[in-house]
Amino acid sequence: MGRVEGRVALVTGAGRGIGRATAGRLAREGARVCLTDVDAGVASAAAAQLVDEGLDAFAVRMDVTARTEVEAAVEQTLERYGRLDILVNNAGIVRDNLLYRMTDEEWRQVLNVHLTGAFFCSRAAQRPMVENGYGRIVNVSSLSALGNRGQANYAAAKAGLLGFTRTLALELGPYGVTANAVAPGFIETEMTRATAERLGVDFEEFAARRAEEIPVRRTGRPEDVAAAILFLASEEAGFVNGQVLYVTGGPAG
Repeated sequence: MGRVEGRVALVTGAGRGIGRATAGRLAREGARVCLTDVDAGVASAAAAQLVDEGLDAFAVRMDVTARTEVEAAVEQTLERYGRLDILVNNAGIVRDNLLYRMTDEEWRQVLNVHLTGAFFCSRAAQRPMVENGYGRIVNVSSLSALGNRGQANYAAAKAGLLGFTRTLALELGPYGVTANAVAPGFIETEMTRATAERLGVDFEEFAARRAEEIPVRRTGRPEDVAAAILFLASEEAGFVNGQVLYVTGGPAG
């Protein structure tokens, strides 16, 4: 029996990277999964792979910054499965720039996707969770929440998610709904590859240099983060609430 057997999960940004790995891990551990992404093609491909494995999953094209699309995706999940137990707020973008070069739009876009998106999704998902007396909300923050050069927007958004998480824990805990966060360090994804490209360096060299700074002497994989999310999404984590789990290969900071 899987660790989330019989549960229903909705994962945002599920077409690639951490989101795709998380959706797959939850499905393989017994959950029925709605994979959402602003890119309908990658979401559909990820869901189709799970269906081909004999798992129960479907894809919905969803922009987390559009309230009506978020609410519609939650309703589709409820119509299909009759419940919603797990929400993983993973959708994210980067628009890196030094502060003096950062545009208003670069600031707004990043905060809207990470913070407003998590707000819209959590507000929509908490209703069926509270009604059912059970829920798990997991927000994907980042080690960058502690500050990172060239990422004033991203760091602010990821730090904001930590305060948001703790507030959800206080408000929803009495109704059987927990809220926690994971904060990954360097994970090999399309996003970190884009960072290397922006810096004009070879990704393999970029990753190797970062690995030298990590105590376990390797960079992270999406599956590492998915494993942490699985724990927080499981019944085993019922007494873990309002916490942040750093998935960094070493101490945070």
